[in-house]
Amino acid sequence: MQVLKERIRQEGLILSDTVMKVDSFLNHQVDTELALAIGREFKEIFGDSDRPITKVLTIEASGIQFAMATAIAFGVPFIYAKKKKVITLAESVYTAPVHSFTRGEHYQISVSQKYLGAEDHVLIVDDFLATGAALVGLVDIVKESGASLVGVGSVIEKSFQEGRGLLEDKGVTVHSLARIAAMSPGEVHFIEDNDQTIKAIKESAVGC
Repeated sequence: MQVLKERIRQEGLILSDTVMKVDSFLNHQVDTELALAIGREFKEIFGDSDRPITKVLTIEASGIQFAMATAIAFGVPFIYAKKKKVITLAESVYTAPVHSFTRGEHYQISVSQKYLGAEDHVLIVDDFLATGAALVGLVDIVKESGASLVGVGSVIEKSFQEGRGLLEDKGVTVHSLARIAAMSPGEVHFIEDNDQTIKAIKESAVGC
């Protein structure tokens, strides 16, 4: 998704070779037109599935706008897994443990069993795919519910981290709109960049 890559290049704040902030347009202040375009892009990618999507699933909080935009494009509801138990969520729930590496904490995510069942075909959407911990938790919840998982869509993927591999090892189809091969302050390289650049990045990483 070229417009997304350009926004990352222009406005993404890269703090290190693993940490990027996109809070000026994606996950704090949100460019709503871009968010809706992201939803339409996921519709294009997953819309031809032989299992018509009935629910879009994400985790609170920064994936909500993209799950909602995708659900609007599909004309279906979206659900977000809650990170903390609330007194109003008294009914039976599906749960999964998640470890947040950015926050350095463990938490339990939950989804009400009222809103997800074996009859559903689910698309998981989130803002980032990096270590994959949160997305693996969502995959486990879909499996527990008996629903069919159509795939996972991530807005930005840090392809140099292990998340994609963890999901694909579970047989999950993964599509990311911007796949970052490597980054450093002032510089970002996407997977679609020329082969020579990617080769140089990989050789540099091996030498580190």
